[in-house]
Amino acid sequence: MLRRERHFITGRNHHQVGAGAIPELSTGYPGYNSNMTKDNATIAKILKGHGYVTSWFGKNHNTPDLQVSKIGPFDQWPLGLGFQYFYGFMGGDTSQWQPGNLYRNTTQIHPYDDEPNFNLVTAMADDAIEYIKAVDALNPDQPFFVYYAPGATHAPHHPTKEWIDKISKMHLFDDGWHKLRETIFANQKKLGVLPKDAKLTPWPDDLIKKWDQLNDTEKKLFIKQADVFAAYVAYNDHEIGRVIQAVEDLGKLDNTMIIYITGDNGTSSEGGPTGTPNEVASVQNVHLPVEAQMKYYDVWGSDKTYPHMSVGWTWAFGTPFSWTKMVSSHFGGTKQGMAISWPNMIKDKGGIRNQFHHVVDIAPTILEATGISLPEEVDGIKQKPMEGSSMLYTFDKKNTDAPSTHKTQYFEMIGDRAIYNDGWILSTKVMRVPWDNSGKADKDPASWPWELYDLSKDWTQYEDVSAKYPEKVKELEALFWKEAERNQVLPLDTTTFTRSIMPRPNLTAGRTVFNYSGIVTGTPNANAPSVLAASYNIKAEVEIPEGGAEGMLVTHGGRFSGYGFYVLKNKPVYTWNLLGLKHVKWESEKSLTPGKHTLEFDFKYDGLGAATLQYGSPSGLGRSGTGYLKVDGEVVATKKMEKTVPMLLQWDENFDVGADTGSPVDDRDYKTPFKFTGKIDKLTLTIDRPKLSPEDIKKLKAAIHANPASD
Repeated sequence: MLRRERHFITGRNHHQVGAGAIPELSTGYPGYNSNMTKDNATIAKILKGHGYVTSWFGKNHNTPDLQVSKIGPFDQWPLGLGFQYFYGFMGGDTSQWQPGNLYRNTTQIHPYDDEPNFNLVTAMADDAIEYIKAVDALNPDQPFFVYYAPGATHAPHHPTKEWIDKISKMHLFDDGWHKLRETIFANQKKLGVLPKDAKLTPWPDDLIKKWDQLNDTEKKLFIKQADVFAAYVAYNDHEIGRVIQAVEDLGKLDNTMIIYITGDNGTSSEGGPTGTPNEVASVQNVHLPVEAQMKYYDVWGSDKTYPHMSVGWTWAFGTPFSWTKMVSSHFGGTKQGMAISWPNMIKDKGGIRNQFHHVVDIAPTILEATGISLPEEVDGIKQKPMEGSSMLYTFDKKNTDAPSTHKTQYFEMIGDRAIYNDGWILSTKVMRVPWDNSGKADKDPASWPWELYDLSKDWTQYEDVSAKYPEKVKELEALFWKEAERNQVLPLDTTTFTRSIMPRPNLTAGRTVFNYSGIVTGTPNANAPSVLAASYNIKAEVEIPEGGAEGMLVTHGGRFSGYGFYVLKNKPVYTWNLLGLKHVKWESEKSLTPGKHTLEFDFKYDGLGAATLQYGSPSGLGRSGTGYLKVDGEVVATKKMEKTVPMLLQWDENFDVGADTGSPVDDRDYKTPFKFTGKIDKLTLTIDRPKLSPEDIKKLKAAIHANPASD
């Protein structure tokens, strides 16, 4: 969520380019609106202007919701940001087995429909290799820039069985996360990537169980989770190696600069204390007991799971630091491993550098390496300066111990924040565990206490010295607020995934009625009409041929969360997939006769809806409701759901009419694409979102005053 992509490709701080939050959680404030203005040209745009061929492979989590559809506009897609070719997925993560949000340039593609063994990790490497070879064949002297951003190590962890077996046989994690931490720390000291006097930060006994407190079933499951995660890392590393090998085979490696960064900001804790077979559930604070997860043990990492690991492993993989991704105040949430190769220029092979640098320094480094200056104008638009500092000086062995050129850097995410300045870092105390996505928010993050660390003596943020240096705390706090104002960080917002259901600019904004006919597939989650926390009605006017019909009428989501309205063996069915935990079905007992019919699903929601979030309360989400399946106006099935999906459907899947892209909402009923074999004359979706009464508002306001810090 720290939006490293925009840091990388622009050299500007994330709030300066509207990326204070991911697009799905964007708000109307400039630092958080997801819009990257044209006075922040990307490194690709600049290189392209100097004759480079530019390409992007893998993850693009930059494009505002409004633009993510087949009708564009495409100016904030990779092709609009200076990249001449794009093969990858649009969004924060995706299934590597059936990536429903996969695109080539601006066209959605589904290669997995015809390739049963498809995995995006390999497919992406294949595509990059093919592209690099084509560039060389067409013009051997052509300079090229490749931005390669695989889904790893973000969830879901989807390696092939070959890699899972290979890692499992190594038994790397059998002794648990404490032993792993000790091993990593010792290896870091041995390799010299840590100072000799660096201390290992304490284990959070109050948050995460010790390994010897776990029962045998927990240990078995958690070892599997770590094996699959490590296999995912190793698999990706291998495929990246194939891409680099292709460059070497063309005789171009010696004069190619490769910047290799591994991580997911910090290691992600979104799997929660016990891990999860379905990340779509865990980010909505739905966590399965270990016993319930064991039924996925043998298929963990396959397309039958969307898995993540226990936070115990997360903390261990962040050794020697404390905390995890989604915590920007402590290095466990921000530090990344990085290696740079450029054989013609870097002669200190294997050399280690300890200067403080930040991802905003990548773009300035590339510019200095290529001898290109940041242009004053791009396409007639005056450019903002880059915030980063080039790291090129560190390539020379004589500068091994030179002072860092990056003197000051702020950090902020979800109210958690820090300010680095010349060897000191002032960090807020962590006030929300990062795996808590319950929706409760602290209304006064400015009051959070500070911790102070002297990094010249304490590389791992082990000892808080704020009490010892109160004047330094005051100095750095003032500097933080100055940087926050300059970089569009304010106002601070401590809400998390509940923001996803709030209104924002997209193709459905302000609309309650949606009409379709025929086949209309591939509307991404960001621009799909959302039926969550609302009453709604779906009415399909169809024609059934002689001999009957079947196929999808309308669906949104897939195997791990979503709904589908379809005809199965000539009988209408409506299915809600509740986060893969339960399937609720409405089915007609009678087959449809040939001819015209009106098939209808009507859902009455019992909750107050997303409007409660305006008062800091998620109480309107995930409530009960009753559904009615109708054929030609007659109710043929009625069923009540005691709980509904609160915030998110499966984000890498689409809203489809007339067929189903991606994965099914119920594997037992059909296989994709499941095209409807009848005819859809018209399909209408009508949404009736709840409105708060004056009495509802009064109660919500009273709750805020009763518990202002956390409700």
